[in-house]
Amino acid sequence: MSFLRGMSTLTLWAENLPEATRWYTELLGTEPYFRSEDAGRGPGYVEFRIGDHQHELGIIDRRFAPKGLELGKGGAVVYWHVDDVPSALARMLERGAQLLDGVRERGPGFVTASVIDPFGNVLGLMFNRHYLDMLGARDGAR
Repeated sequence: MSFLRGMSTLTLWAENLPEATRWYTELLGTEPYFRSEDAGRGPGYVEFRIGDHQHELGIIDRRFAPKGLELGKGGAVVYWHVDDVPSALARMLERGAQLLDGVRERGPGFVTASVIDPFGNVLGLMFNRHYLDMLGARDGAR
C-alpha cells in the first residue's frame, strides 16, 4: 500500500469567507455540506464535497492561518481533472479568477491551465488521461 493514499482535503484561505463561499457555490453548482461557526463571529470554515471521489474542498477564514504561513500566491498547484480545460478555464475567468497559466499541452493526454481565484488561491485544471483510465478500471471492476 502506498504511503500517500490519495488526496483527502484541499484547503484554501479567504479574507472574506462569506464572499468566497458564494463564489465557490456558484462555480461548483453546489452548497457546502459543512459549515463551522466561530463563536458568533460568523463562519470560520466551509467544506464542499466535489468530483468523482467526493474529495473535500475546504475554505478557511484567513484569520485561522498558522503563524508563519506565507499567504501570498504561489506554492503547490493542485490540479483538478476536467473534461474540457478551455471551457473550465473560461468558466473560472468569467467569474473573476485571474489567469496564471493558459492552456498548455503537456504531453499526449495531458492538458493543463491554472488560475488565481479572487481570494489569492492557485487552482489548476487538467485533462488527465491517467485519471480517466483509473476511473474506467474502477468502474469496470464493479
